[in-house]
Amino acid sequence: MPKQYSDNNCTEKKELELYFHIPFCIRKCLYCDFLSAPADGETIGRYMEALLAETVGSALSYGEYTVPTVFLGGGTPSVAAVEDIERLLWAVGKHYRLDADVEITMEINPGTVCGESVSRFRAAGINRLSIGLQSADDGELADIGRIHTWGQFLETYREARKAGFENINVDIMSALPGQTIARYRRTLERVLSLEPPPEHISAYSLILEEGTPLFARYKKGELDIPDEDTDREMYQMTKEILAERGYRRYEISNYARKGYECRHNCGYWRRRSYAGFGLGAASLVDNVRFRNGSDLPAYLADSLGCREDVRHLSRGEQMEEFMFLGLRMTDGVDMWEFERLFECGMEEVYGDVIEKNIRDGLLKADFYIAAGEDSEPAQAARRLALTERGLDLSNYVMAQFLL
Repeated sequence: MPKQYSDNNCTEKKELELYFHIPFCIRKCLYCDFLSAPADGETIGRYMEALLAETVGSALSYGEYTVPTVFLGGGTPSVAAVEDIERLLWAVGKHYRLDADVEITMEINPGTVCGESVSRFRAAGINRLSIGLQSADDGELADIGRIHTWGQFLETYREARKAGFENINVDIMSALPGQTIARYRRTLERVLSLEPPPEHISAYSLILEEGTPLFARYKKGELDIPDEDTDREMYQMTKEILAERGYRRYEISNYARKGYECRHNCGYWRRRSYAGFGLGAASLVDNVRFRNGSDLPAYLADSLGCREDVRHLSRGEQMEEFMFLGLRMTDGVDMWEFERLFECGMEEVYGDVIEKNIRDGLLKADFYIAAGEDSEPAQAARRLALTERGLDLSNYVMAQFLL
């Protein structure tokens, strides 16, 4: 991406993350309930044209913002033609004000890229890759409908390093059909033995979503899913092994080496404004939530006219989101920031909930020193965060912050 596209000459910095949804894949995984599906090359090409039109056509609406992060997700964005990805990123750079150190992430799957395409992605400005491995066991990969093998993942990873990528995430999953603790440990060890190891690891437990082929097989009694105790042991093992290898758990399911936390996802959890482009993509801009429709023919016909479900968040809804999104992060939420945003103390709104969960060992409140702006003095503040036990019971705790 040409350097002249970055422009930080703005007096008041309002930040806006950009997300681009590319909802296509080679074959839909058996556990996936995302808005994605296979498509032919002509359909993907038409979609990328519509996505480009939406991106360029929306630029004036966001002219006051600087862009700290860009994320290409799916689906599998790497099934699109490399030329279409290059054109999209060129347009983003031309029409939006990107931070000089903008983080640009793209999700890729092994089996959908080669050395040349990965190198061109890097040259186009992408500086962070998220590679969907899920398992280092070929049998487990086949059982959940993945299109690649461990060997293909290794080739993709090596090509990414060769292309100059120095910030790579690897996705892995636990509690897969037939998975044992020993086999899951082997996946962890294999990922950590990569040279060099990934800077970031996302570790998720399989969730059987209604409407997916795996869920249907489970209901018929055809799946050997690890029991709850085994799932929990895998979860504990993930935390312990990754901590030993220098990865900090900064969010419920995400681990990173120092300085490699996913800035884009951190923006979601901290309620930074973001604009979503593409089929079904969601947005949050200045406390207004909206999304694009999920009808593909309608999007192809008019990608700029498919906005729906526009909702202006009430003050109470903003407070709720501040709490249950922020508490996903192990650093928790800043009580002083809550007061600055909502002009009332967190204890005034959530005092009973906070007290109860601290008493139950699920929340902790820590003091820290917040640096003042300009000539303002530094202030002592409190940060509210989930304890280790609270992280294990996060859904239970977060639900209590719904007003």
